[in-house]
Amino acid sequence: MKTFTQTFCILLFVTCSAVAQQEKGIKGADNWLNNWTEFRPAQIEQGKPTQILTGNITKDIKLYKRDIYLLLGSVFVTDSTTLTIEPGTVIIGDFKTNGSLIISKTSKIIADGLATDPIVFTSNRSVKKEGDWGGIFILGDAPINKFGNAASLNYGLRSSSSDHISYGGNNISSDSGILRYVRIEYAGKRTKDYGYFSGLTLAGVGSSTILENVMVSYSEGNSFNIIGGELNLDKMVSFRTKSNDYEFNYGTQCKIINSLAIRSPYVSGADGSRCMFVASYDRKEDIDFNKKGTLVKAENLTLINVTDDLANDISVGLVKEAIYVSKDASIHVSKSVISGFNPAVILDDNIKINNDNLENIKLSEMYFNNCNGNIFSAYNSNNEDLENWYGNRAFFNVYSKGSDVETFIDSHNSRYPDFRLRINKIIASNDYDD
Repeated sequence: MKTFTQTFCILLFVTCSAVAQQEKGIKGADNWLNNWTEFRPAQIEQGKPTQILTGNITKDIKLYKRDIYLLLGSVFVTDSTTLTIEPGTVIIGDFKTNGSLIISKTSKIIADGLATDPIVFTSNRSVKKEGDWGGIFILGDAPINKFGNAASLNYGLRSSSSDHISYGGNNISSDSGILRYVRIEYAGKRTKDYGYFSGLTLAGVGSSTILENVMVSYSEGNSFNIIGGELNLDKMVSFRTKSNDYEFNYGTQCKIINSLAIRSPYVSGADGSRCMFVASYDRKEDIDFNKKGTLVKAENLTLINVTDDLANDISVGLVKEAIYVSKDASIHVSKSVISGFNPAVILDDNIKINNDNLENIKLSEMYFNNCNGNIFSAYNSNNEDLENWYGNRAFFNVYSKGSDVETFIDSHNSRYPDFRLRINKIIASNDYDD
């Protein structure tokens, strides 16, 4: 009887451990990347455009799969108009005119694709490269933390009215429509005076907006640029961007779940880039501190740096941290995987390391794999306090040094990789070992 009890307890422990591991990082009974994502977009020829979109769209319009649409210059959806896009539709951004799509405040986009028939935004060049076209901007009237209730985009977009590029307000549940099963490829063009566009910019977007299964790949600027607003992101994918995968700023209140960032040290920008950059402002004097600072709640993320020689890439300065947190910003990350970074997380050197500040930067039930250090304070060679804080068993963080092949189900599949954790193949410890 005693032997049976011991055996039962061991089996129960193993089962519980497997379930706990399975819950870390992106999850799902099946690989939800299948069918709708594309990790080799350069090999796909979308065809020539049959319709042109340009100027202002001021009446409800629907785009159909049977046509291919060219974004010529800055295309604005204005005057409370709804742009509906049929599943499987292809929209091409023009290289010469920096083709971009802007959904102005009070207007909507209904881009509701299917797993078997996603909507694709891509480049019109025969040889596609990062930054071939502008990107997509969705502007809502949810709160931001700047003085006043609204701000304007400053990207050199050619609008006929300042209303078309304004965002922000008091409507937390603002509804800008749907982006679901959508791919955005080769966006993020660099401009001389305004820097880089992002693949997808969400500015003042509210909680009624549906944002699910969106992939941004090969962006020259950020993949996802979230400015203020109160929104939920589910099953986002950022692949091989040259800038940050996810950037949050200006009072964003965001929950991001079951999402993925796949970095390569060989495509990062000159200044380096990260999976997540979390800030509350760029200039302190622009901010109303009576308003909420940025808060990102992240659950079941997988942030991975894919390389065949991590030690060498770190030694030559090609690998940075996965997450950077600025002063006055808050982030709560749980049940997530950070693999192959230098280190996993950096806190801005202006953040004083004390209980109050660390309560705003929570990292629990994490899986840190193959990182050159875990949580550091910038420019500080002694991070013992942080390692002790987050290494406390109460946080349930684990640490490992496994290869990608050992750690993930099928990370090297070039067509449909699977970045879910490999169950029962991982040896992890609650104690960090240098």
